[in-house]
Amino acid sequence: MPAVLDHFAIGAPDLADGWDLFSGVLGGTWVYGCDSPGYWWGQLEYAAGAKIELLTPTGGPDAAFLERFLAAHGAGPHHFNFLVTDIEDVLGRIRAFGIEPVGVNVAGAHWKEAFLHPRDAHGIVIQVAQQGGAPPDSPPEELPEPGPATRFDLAEHHVSDLDRALRLFRDVLDGQVETAGTDAAELTWPGGSRIRLVREDGLPRGGAVHHLRFSRAAGAFSAQDRERAGLLAKRLGVTVDLAG
Repeated sequence: MPAVLDHFAIGAPDLADGWDLFSGVLGGTWVYGCDSPGYWWGQLEYAAGAKIELLTPTGGPDAAFLERFLAAHGAGPHHFNFLVTDIEDVLGRIRAFGIEPVGVNVAGAHWKEAFLHPRDAHGIVIQVAQQGGAPPDSPPEELPEPGPATRFDLAEHHVSDLDRALRLFRDVLDGQVETAGTDAAELTWPGGSRIRLVREDGLPRGGAVHHLRFSRAAGAFSAQDRERAGLLAKRLGVTVDLAG
């Protein structure tokens, strides 16, 4: 089975704004999440597209990776996650592509993972993981009532080297190319997950997530929705584009 773009993760020192934006305004419904060593995480799903994951550090030595990220960048995009059925096969493809994965941990019975460093993954962490069974589940008390159903249409990711980024997401991570040109390309995965790659020169880390686009499954966003989404997104270090 091919790799699947499962979720897009955002790190923040506090998740209240994340719940308000991605559930209260954008209609994400709770999937699962829990307290893990050093951090708390939770995922929301949409009518179509990838899930959104929110992460926050909870202290101790296992929180160091997320604390470093927040100290360096503030709240903002943290990683793309791709679920795979055979992580050893994918690790072989990654190495054959010329990238050495980091944080490789394939000893777990229910969760195996590895990461691509942002310098190799066009400015963002990429996580590949093999999951066995549903993880523990502990919904946050502050999770609001979800807004109207919404589709997570795409993540637009700007990259300095479009050709290599396209080959990474297509040949290694199994994206299906929908469109490709000299300045942009779009790839899709099962479930409606979509990434648009756009060429932009001079990016300091070789790439950056530009924006996330959402659309209402029925109807349109109100002016109040747009204003509130803009304020919350700014505090989370992301840009959201509300279509329609």
